[in-house]
Amino acid sequence: MAFLDTKHKKNSFTITTLLLSVLLLVLFYIGLTYMDPPEENGISVNFGTTNFGSGRVQPKEKIRSEPLDTPPEEIMQEEVVEEQVQEQVSETEVVKEVPTEKVLTQESEESIKVKQQQKAKKKADDAAKKAKAEAARIAKEKRDAEEKIRKEKAAKKAKLDAMMGGLNKSDGTASGSEGDDAKAGDKGLPNGNPYATSYYGSPGSGSGTGGYGLNGRSLVNKGKVAQECNEAGRVVVKIIVDRNGKVISATPGVRGTTNNNPCLLEPAKRTAFKHKWNLDSKAPSQQVGFVVVNFKLGE
Repeated sequence: MAFLDTKHKKNSFTITTLLLSVLLLVLFYIGLTYMDPPEENGISVNFGTTNFGSGRVQPKEKIRSEPLDTPPEEIMQEEVVEEQVQEQVSETEVVKEVPTEKVLTQESEESIKVKQQQKAKKKADDAAKKAKAEAARIAKEKRDAEEKIRKEKAAKKAKLDAMMGGLNKSDGTASGSEGDDAKAGDKGLPNGNPYATSYYGSPGSGSGTGGYGLNGRSLVNKGKVAQECNEAGRVVVKIIVDRNGKVISATPGVRGTTNNNPCLLEPAKRTAFKHKWNLDSKAPSQQVGFVVVNFKLGE
């Protein structure tokens, strides 16, 4: 044959034929099974000789029927009427019961909604109380922190006032004692210079440096550094002096300064370091004082 001209085509034809044969045999013997429909059965009817009856004793033979006062047709009509009345009664009962169930359902839904609303309100109230308590706690912590900072500043200020003889007070209620007497008080004159070293005499004016405020110490050496700009004003330098009388710290521009120009602050600071006081082993390890440097125009 023309279509089986090669070896491969012949082998394919043979294999295909065998597979189709096997498939037909399998379908023939193992094909789909089905069941015949069952035979129809009739309805079993109770034995009886009349169209009516009552009771549970089944007669085996015919019974004699008593004459009826009411014709069978009327009896059937009465039965039909009774059935209709019963149906109407049952329908009426159903109609009456349905609204009741509906009302109950509505009441149940409303009660559920009310409970949900109450639950949501309670949850919101709890959240509000919690937020309020948290805000109160934060406010209390803030007040405590501010009070702590205020007390620390007050303690630091009081300590500094004690070292400076009350000069750091700015509210007119300075405390402390300053002078060379045995009695406590602030020795000097109301219109005097708080940085002056003399407690007697009349107030005057001057220039240069002065106003050391180091009680019990005498100045050994001093100097002045000239400014590099043409400015005028007073610069107060806070200094700390050790027992050897050496200035170990200088802070220019503190309270009492009238000109805070940087070209005056730096020479004032260098001027303060040029000061030296007498050696005093009984003096405090760090004694606070001031150097007042007055600058003039044209210096």
